[in-house]
Amino acid sequence: MLASLLRSTLLFAEIDDDSLERIMRAAIQRNLRRGDVLFTEGDVPASLFVVTTGRIAIANRSIDGRESVVALMEPGDLFGEMGLFDGLGRSAEARALERSDAIEIPYEPVQLLYEERPGELWSVVKLLAARLRSMDAALADSVFLDVTGRTAKRLLELAGESDEFTLPVTQEELAGMVGASRERVNKAIASFVKLGWLAQNDRRYLITNREQLSIRSR
Repeated sequence: MLASLLRSTLLFAEIDDDSLERIMRAAIQRNLRRGDVLFTEGDVPASLFVVTTGRIAIANRSIDGRESVVALMEPGDLFGEMGLFDGLGRSAEARALERSDAIEIPYEPVQLLYEERPGELWSVVKLLAARLRSMDAALADSVFLDVTGRTAKRLLELAGESDEFTLPVTQEELAGMVGASRERVNKAIASFVKLGWLAQNDRRYLITNREQLSIRSR
């Protein structure tokens, strides 16, 4: 199971079996409760992580305490690799949004792999390209989508394939993901309910018109 999980990531998808086995031997299982922090901004990095269950928020905080969720890591997602290459402090905080499990992989065996087999660094290039594409998409959202559009997009992402879902984050955390105040995000959700695109009961949501909600998210 661990091997298939690591193989599903861009960083480890194509490495040889012996190298993968060495990395797996160094891996540590991390069990997290909601609110547990894996690392904070500025921490000295020593390992990367792969989510196995749950959701991990990657977030930055402003000087006045406001939070912006820059990425949401779900099962199969890898994060925390930047320090492997530049040695600088963590650029953001990683916090469990719900009960989650993650695999922690120390940098040392990964660095040894790249020293022994420099050709494997092409996997790093693929990972960085994927990160840049994600950043481009996030930048486009901030430029071309208003708060209502970004709220629609985040709700669809959190719902996944299901029309009925429980919001796995607080209203404040959702606002951080949207990049707006909680009041403006709540106003957007209220407008979807009024239009008949969404039904809400506390943190339970039912998408009643996915087509219109999808159109509004573009």
